[in-house]
Amino acid sequence: MTYLYLAIAIIAEVAATSALKASEEFTNLIPSIIVVAGYGIAFYFLTLVLRVMPVGITYAVWSGFGIVLISVVGVLLYKQTPDVPAMIGMGLIVLGVIVIHVFSKTVSH
Repeated sequence: MTYLYLAIAIIAEVAATSALKASEEFTNLIPSIIVVAGYGIAFYFLTLVLRVMPVGITYAVWSGFGIVLISVVGVLLYKQTPDVPAMIGMGLIVLGVIVIHVFSKTVSH
């Protein structure tokens, strides 16, 4: 259940961050509501994850996958294509999350 909660938190955060640009500084109502609701959902589900997983590991996974997914959303919705160094950096973030999950003893497997 922990990883399901973490996935929900990540998806909610990505939806909220995507809507943040569309909210146009909170002047556009529907995207603004999505921002507030999305972050609320994300943080609620993060609290559930923190019952089981250490805060540092939780945040590393949440933010790491969030960075990659929001970059994909940026490409698809806003035509913001990252350059090669940015893509390499995001690849290293994903690699870091994999290393944590494969080798760290602080993550319950």
